[in-house]
Amino acid sequence: MFSVLLSIYYKENPDYLKQSLDSLFQQTLLADEIILMKDGPLTSELDSIIDDYRNKYKTITVISLKENEGLGIALNEGLNHCSHNLVARMDTDDIAKPSRFEKQIQQFELDPELDVVGSWVDEFVDSKENIVSKRKVPENHREIYSFAKKRNPINHPSVMFKKDAVLKTGNYQHFPLFEDYYLWARMLMSGCKFYNIQESLLYFRTTPQTFERRGGVEYLKNEIKLQKTFYKLKFISLYTYLMNVFIRIIVRLLPNKPRAALYGALVRNK
Repeated sequence: MFSVLLSIYYKENPDYLKQSLDSLFQQTLLADEIILMKDGPLTSELDSIIDDYRNKYKTITVISLKENEGLGIALNEGLNHCSHNLVARMDTDDIAKPSRFEKQIQQFELDPELDVVGSWVDEFVDSKENIVSKRKVPENHREIYSFAKKRNPINHPSVMFKKDAVLKTGNYQHFPLFEDYYLWARMLMSGCKFYNIQESLLYFRTTPQTFERRGGVEYLKNEIKLQKTFYKLKFISLYTYLMNVFIRIIVRLLPNKPRAALYGALVRNK
């Protein structure tokens, strides 16, 4: 038995929400409950869609926050409402592939010591038939731990984890743009075991604006704050901290098009 945890705020696209929710009910293994966090007041159109799906599918539970608190706080609250220890994350603009949950559950059954199971994702523009790249992440725990010292080792919308392991390490916390990466680092340091399935189990929506959000001074400030936090936690060495900050200063301050090209060359795998 497992739960699915989602969070939505007022800027989400209603059509994307429909596609995301539909993909949850087209799985070869259906979730026992879906916890949908409303991170503050939504538009009337989003509320209408949520009401329609809640009336149609009794497994959906909606929890509302009075104000827009941010993803970390919304997921922190939402996880406390999940009834089952296995919890799958999902974003409300992405699309799960039909066998996603079945394959992740199988992985937990193969290795009961696992705490986190992610996968690759297919990045697409406009339509899931228009896949522009595949975002690959390392497979076994040792590779993931090493990779995490330089880059985020888990595709957050693809992940399934054990609730008790997340709560034991402090749950999701408020860390704008990097709530998940901060959580993975703490879990890795606490001895949690990770694994990434070496195939794509999710269609990840991307747009030209994706690269704009990954650049600029404010994004860089948050990223440097994260790296400084990793250093203080002794997750990374001083040398790794300095190298990570140096690389990020260059990348985040590039104009949008060169940054997109660099991201494509270094991060994505077509």
